[in-house]
Amino acid sequence: MSLPVAAGLAYREALPDGWEGTGPTALLVHGWPNSSYAWRAVLPALAACGWRALAPDLPGYGDSAVDPPGTWERHVDALERFHAALGLGPVALCVHDWGGLIGLRWACDHPGVAASALVISNTGFFPDGKWHGMAQTFRTEVQGEAAIGAITREVVAAVLRQASPRLPDAAIDEYWKCLADEPRRRGALELYRSGDFEKLVPYAGALAALDVPTLVLWGAQDEFAPLAGARRLQAEIPGAELVVLEDAGHFVMEDEPERFASEIAAFLGALA
Repeated sequence: MSLPVAAGLAYREALPDGWEGTGPTALLVHGWPNSSYAWRAVLPALAACGWRALAPDLPGYGDSAVDPPGTWERHVDALERFHAALGLGPVALCVHDWGGLIGLRWACDHPGVAASALVISNTGFFPDGKWHGMAQTFRTEVQGEAAIGAITREVVAAVLRQASPRLPDAAIDEYWKCLADEPRRRGALELYRSGDFEKLVPYAGALAALDVPTLVLWGAQDEFAPLAGARRLQAEIPGAELVVLEDAGHFVMEDEPERFASEIAAFLGALA
């Protein structure tokens, strides 16, 4: 079954019983190489506690078409167009991985009108951030093209299952989509090559200035975004709650889907 589309982005949606077009809305933003499929356990959990939950496929991911260039800035713009097209007011913004860099930048660019709450998972928003080895390869001319050109579905499965051993075949099929053709592969390189952490210097203190309820929800075994980042976010955002899932890694929603969904639902349910 095809997904609905708004502003060029395919999306998944879950609605509370008796939804009549009003009520709190959560916007869930995935990272790389995921898609809206990553939020499949969270969507119904939020609907059950009274939230409309929306999870778009960013351009070139899942069922969304590419929209070059695939830069960080272009993705922030795509999120704003999606938000505007659906006529959304302030949303509870839930982000993971690259979705954090994209979604949090969008929220800080629109203080008071974008985010009413934050759920931040296994990502970063630091001007002194450092890219891990694979990202550094993608950011390097020639080496990046060679590396991404050699990726097959089998390679994606092996790499993702090394990080998240219980990842089902259906998830591999969904996450492979962002590398399934040349325009999507080029978009991945454009994203990483636009990811200069120095761009976050003007955002110093911006997350705290949003002054919204915040949950920092982390997989403790993350080798890409270590737990120290979660503690730093908690320290930088006054009143932020920190929940650590000790047995989960970077793809925390795949490692402990029920716990991940229930923690978000409990946090946002208390705000509904």
